[in-house]
Amino acid sequence: MCGIAGLIHKAGSANIGSEMTAMLQALKHRGPDSTGFALYGSPGGDHIMRINLAEQADTLDSFDIHALIKQRHAGVDARLQEMGAKVNAQENATEYSLRYEVSYGGDLKRLIDYLEDIEGVEVMSCGHGLELIKDLGDAGVVSEQYKLNGFGGSHAIGHTRMATESDVDIRSAHPYWAYPFNDVSVVHNGQLTNYWTSRRELERQGNRFNSNCDSELIAVYIANRINKGDTLEEAMTRSIEELDGVFTYLVATSEALGMAKDVMAAKPMVLFESDDFIAMASEEVAIRSIFPHEIDTFDPYEGEVRVWQR
Repeated sequence: MCGIAGLIHKAGSANIGSEMTAMLQALKHRGPDSTGFALYGSPGGDHIMRINLAEQADTLDSFDIHALIKQRHAGVDARLQEMGAKVNAQENATEYSLRYEVSYGGDLKRLIDYLEDIEGVEVMSCGHGLELIKDLGDAGVVSEQYKLNGFGGSHAIGHTRMATESDVDIRSAHPYWAYPFNDVSVVHNGQLTNYWTSRRELERQGNRFNSNCDSELIAVYIANRINKGDTLEEAMTRSIEELDGVFTYLVATSEALGMAKDVMAAKPMVLFESDDFIAMASEEVAIRSIFPHEIDTFDPYEGEVRVWQR
């Protein structure tokens, strides 16, 4: 079933960590297995990298994993230095999750590939504004674990997952970052029926996938079209024509938030819009978690695409 949510402050910034936590917690009943956040702070010159060194379950089931995590951490540090990436800030969000701020003027894809060549290491996101955090548990658990309640920024998307076709693990959780494109992320509710055909075509164009999840394909598809010169809205409009299935998805870049529904419009989405703030979610209860007073909401039409700029 799953639940998705998004919000954007058109001007200035707000505590989007707390807002998105409240929205996703209100959607907990739609997916209690894992929760994910794609949060957009103020873009700066550094690349912000979120890196995972292991699955949460590994730290509970294996005595050897703690030594391996230390080895992988040391390997990431060594390879960043070897590639000429200057680490300006570093912190452990959890034992197995790292956050880096790095200055790097070289080939970003080559750097990320080199880091992920270390067994067990996965770059969850990289961008000037995007920070992608996902883990097992509901929104309250994940937000507290990663200290997201004070995260300031302009916009965010999030996902609550009910595992139906893949494992309950971090790799299978949403959102998905469009590797190796800066700052593009997607959350999605539904199913693509032409997933493998579309994936093979994107792979032939040099794109890589970290999972077998169709939500990741949407992220890569959109980023690939933007890389070819489409605007975000053009890429999303094209996706309605070229991606088959029943779906509603949200996509974010460093400057914008977009929403798209397929032509059957079977997957729910509710919108609230004011002059300077937009919120959307699978159910109205999520929007009301941050707007307890009376508000007017509406449902997008079938085949509709909307984009809002920060």
